[in-house]
Amino acid sequence: RPTWVVPVCALIMGWRAWITFSGNRLPPRWLLWPVALLAIAGVALTFRTILGREAGVTMLALLLALKLLEIHVKRDLFVVLFLCFFLILAAFFHSQSIGTAALALAAIIAILTTQASFQYTGTMPPLLARLRLGAAIVGLALPLTVVLFVLFPRIQGPLWGLPSDAHSARTGLSDTMEPGNISNLAQSDAIAFRARFEGPPPAREHLYWRGIVLGDYDGRTWRPVREMPNTTVRIVPQGEAVRYQVTLEPHGKRWLFLLDVPARLPQLDGQTASISSDLQLLAALPINNRIRYDAASHVDYLLQSDESAAAMRRWLALPAGFNPRAQTLAASLRKAGGNDVPGMIASVLQMFREQPFRYTLEPPRLGTHVVDEFLFETRAGFCEHYAGAFVVLMRAMDIPARVVTGYQGGEINPTDGYMAVRQSDAHAWAEVWIADRGWVRIDPTAAVAPERVERNLSSVIPPRALGGLITFDAADSVLGTQLLRLRHAWEAMNNSWNQWVLNYTPERQRDFLRRLGLGQADWKTLALLTAAFSIAAAAIMLALLALRQQRRDPLVRLYERFCTKMARRRLPRQPHEGPRDYAARLSAASSALNEREKTALQRFLALYEEMRYGVAPQCRAALSNLKSLLNQIR
Repeated sequence: RPTWVVPVCALIMGWRAWITFSGNRLPPRWLLWPVALLAIAGVALTFRTILGREAGVTMLALLLALKLLEIHVKRDLFVVLFLCFFLILAAFFHSQSIGTAALALAAIIAILTTQASFQYTGTMPPLLARLRLGAAIVGLALPLTVVLFVLFPRIQGPLWGLPSDAHSARTGLSDTMEPGNISNLAQSDAIAFRARFEGPPPAREHLYWRGIVLGDYDGRTWRPVREMPNTTVRIVPQGEAVRYQVTLEPHGKRWLFLLDVPARLPQLDGQTASISSDLQLLAALPINNRIRYDAASHVDYLLQSDESAAAMRRWLALPAGFNPRAQTLAASLRKAGGNDVPGMIASVLQMFREQPFRYTLEPPRLGTHVVDEFLFETRAGFCEHYAGAFVVLMRAMDIPARVVTGYQGGEINPTDGYMAVRQSDAHAWAEVWIADRGWVRIDPTAAVAPERVERNLSSVIPPRALGGLITFDAADSVLGTQLLRLRHAWEAMNNSWNQWVLNYTPERQRDFLRRLGLGQADWKTLALLTAAFSIAAAAIMLALLALRQQRRDPLVRLYERFCTKMARRRLPRQPHEGPRDYAARLSAASSALNEREKTALQRFLALYEEMRYGVAPQCRAALSNLKSLLNQIR
């Protein structure tokens, strides 16, 4: 939301509160129209439109606040309340987390409490009693909500079409890499995806989650290769595959993340997955909703080891006129190493390890010759600096190489056993092609900051430098340990919400019905089941309410019905009035009651007083007599 919207809404509501408590009249329409037009103009200037998700929700909030200034009849009150319900629904366009759901539930109870307060014509109960009533209404609706959630025929994707800006501002890796973009992403604590392994997870040095492969370089920015030949990728696995399940958060792009090389393509709900010849795994459609897929990967393998050197020529291209000092360095290293490719790779890594290079989230700005300035002047950078410079040196030494971006590492949550991979785990590394060995992963960052690979980012970068990233060391303090446990518990709760509520897809609904023996159920069967269970849930709740009513004192219920009837006649009972005083005041109200009704109510209140406070027994005949007298009062 724009920063000006909340103060404006608060100012309008304060204006309305001042009118209410001071007893002044509502502002005239000739004053409200310019205010409304200014609000619309503010939205249009802020968003350059009044349509779409952000602009539409902002407009709704402003107009709802202005509606408070023209409430004249009870109908206007209900219009405001119903608009509040719609505004709560609009909040789920931005977030569907368990926290948002809890806030929405609290807001619904508050709105229902307000709505119930308008219905009282006599003495209004205390606020706590009205809140209990609002909560009770929500509680009565919960069984029906569960039935509809579980059984209502589900469709793939959202129930309604979202506006064009509904998937904007996604956090995640970009399809390009240049100095600074991954280091900026690494300051985010947001979860990119979660993984759950069937057995023990691989060692941390094997936790490389492959994402985007970059091969085109213009001197500053790395991009995916535009035209890749349709060649067969030959993988020779070494050892058993690692099996796991990934729950990927929406990021608005097509790529998927898997450990190293996949043993098979994952099966996606509602779309297909494909893999390119450079082992880039892509979905058919952008990932705009949370998805879950089963995967199997090999962390030990030989990749395209039998390719010819000529087939790898496309991974040698460098732009002309850039980084002359790096070219000179590469030529000297190649001359010293001869044709020993592993030796030349080792010499570059030794340079990173022994010379004063630094690993930092705040590298200096670089000019035209990015690699030259990094290698010979600043010598300070993040993983994208080291991976990019390493690949440039490799290509300059006539060694096929490319950049791979993705994530490295992950943190096991001891509460639910899921591994959380965060945006702060974003990483870039290199792959070089060596004859008879194929593509080999080389992580030059590990030569400068091995703790980054062996542990995590916070072991290399001080926690205060990680912006909003929360990091705790169990050895720091008891408080730090407790905060870490709370964080794990909260994230496990969020994950359960994502897995069982937000990820209740049509496929999961079919699996659930299959377990119930309804595997072949079509939408008509689901509709009948939904109707049947809804009626059953409603009947159960009505039966419980009736049972609760029966457990109450029948004498008290009859007296309450009598007081309700009198309140509808604009003769409500005052809190201090007993039956005798109430009867005397009702008898004086000659215009509101006829003689027959006066006699009936006098006898009703006298009999009630004897049964309630006297010695008259509370027998079935006396209660029947009270009901008869009550029915005479229309």
